[in-house]
Amino acid sequence: MVTIATSTSTSTTSINSINSISPTAPKDHEPEVEFTESGGITTSVESSTEENLQLKKELGLMDGVGIIVGIIIGSGIFVSPKGVVQFTGSVGMSLVVWGMSGLLSTVGALCYCELGTMIPRSGGDYAYIMEGFGSLPAFLYMWMALVIILPTSNTVMALTFANYIIKPAFDTCNVLPDVPVKLLAAVVVCVLTWVNCTNVKWATNVQGVFTAAKIFALLLIIGAGVYHLATGNTENFQNAFQRTNWSTTSISTAFYQGLFSFSGWNSLNFVVEELKDPFKTLPRAILISMPIVTIIYFLTNMAYFSVLDPDEIMSSNAVALSFAGRMLGMVSYVMPVFVALSTFGSLNGCIFACSRLFFVGAREGHLPQALALINVKTFTPMPALIFLGFMTLCMLVTSDTLSLINYVSFSESLFVLMSIASLLWLRYRQPDRHRPIKVWLWVVLLFFLVCVFLVVFPIIERPVELGVAIGVFLTGIPIYFLCVHQASKSEKLSAFMGNVTSVCQLLCHGLPEEKQD
Repeated sequence: MVTIATSTSTSTTSINSINSISPTAPKDHEPEVEFTESGGITTSVESSTEENLQLKKELGLMDGVGIIVGIIIGSGIFVSPKGVVQFTGSVGMSLVVWGMSGLLSTVGALCYCELGTMIPRSGGDYAYIMEGFGSLPAFLYMWMALVIILPTSNTVMALTFANYIIKPAFDTCNVLPDVPVKLLAAVVVCVLTWVNCTNVKWATNVQGVFTAAKIFALLLIIGAGVYHLATGNTENFQNAFQRTNWSTTSISTAFYQGLFSFSGWNSLNFVVEELKDPFKTLPRAILISMPIVTIIYFLTNMAYFSVLDPDEIMSSNAVALSFAGRMLGMVSYVMPVFVALSTFGSLNGCIFACSRLFFVGAREGHLPQALALINVKTFTPMPALIFLGFMTLCMLVTSDTLSLINYVSFSESLFVLMSIASLLWLRYRQPDRHRPIKVWLWVVLLFFLVCVFLVVFPIIERPVELGVAIGVFLTGIPIYFLCVHQASKSEKLSAFMGNVTSVCQLLCHGLPEEKQD
């Protein structure tokens, strides 16, 4: 049981007098930890006066590979093929986009190797933007992650899960009805949020099963596609670049769809502090996992095109299911289950892991203490999980997954651009800084230009959707000055946030215990 310190002072504001749990230790703090194991899950509880929860350095190479592959292979490969074909117009250019998306993601991951070993702190982009540009830009990343990136990514996975579960029940319908899809998506978000709030053991142990389901489903698709091609069905690959849309903005938007499927290539940077040997594990895990994912994705799309022509892919809301219906006969009824398990597992993993970013933000004072509180019985960040679940439900006002993908892709591309800019800036300002890994400058510049391209040009193609994302980004500026920069000067705001934290603390702990002298 974690003991919560209380303050008896009545002259200070509530935010100082409330019971609190620090989410993480300061950067220079070396905690004493005691590790306990329960059901295969190792929990470390700090025994210092800060009463923090800590994770020990226990992630090895295969753990790193598993994290990257497990997070990348989610709903994207089952959804994004439609978007890539829609904006490229041809089979050949679609495959080029998929191959280049894998290559660009690998290049970006190598750049993040330098950042992760030079700045070995958890938090990923948040830590790198903070190091290079300071508090405000880092807060804007945290703000976008809370409002758009994390809830929207989860919404895409929830909608994909619902589409694949409901599709067999509406087999005769060309377009699935919105209401049951949204309701089922909302149910799965609520269920997984509840599970992650109340049962860490179940939430983590099921990940292995779901990862196996992902790989099996994709290998089944690849195998069927190879067999179909081997029997001479190559008509869809003849004149492969015919009908290609060579518009610059269309091609860049197609890359959005492809790169979305590779989202997660920088996921290991969010847990650098927990890697056994980050200077070796981080680059090796990336160099192993990225080629594996790229090859699987490329072969999966070749399998899709061996059976379905571009028009059939664009008219389908569930590409993998349409493929199975044509190729797998009675086995096709199993495909929705595997795809649903894949997206269910990815959604569960993302919900489980997202709280780590909240902890880092709270350490820097960019988030309310309420979002950093941990339930002392289940060791789960209950308020943060509930907030993330609420934001995900709000995103369900639309079932247009392509629009949601563009929201997320633009936001992620913007902050990846800022992280790479931070890398270049630190090379200029701190040329003698220790860098265990140093990527060739031309590689960094190439990826920087690609990020600029992906941020700027799609605004012309889809101004409304990306305008919403930019608007949310700009609203973070006054919120920063009101809630972070001026928070310590406002007694009313501090008192209000203290009351909110007190309520959340009761949710996490029940009646508070006073720390014994």
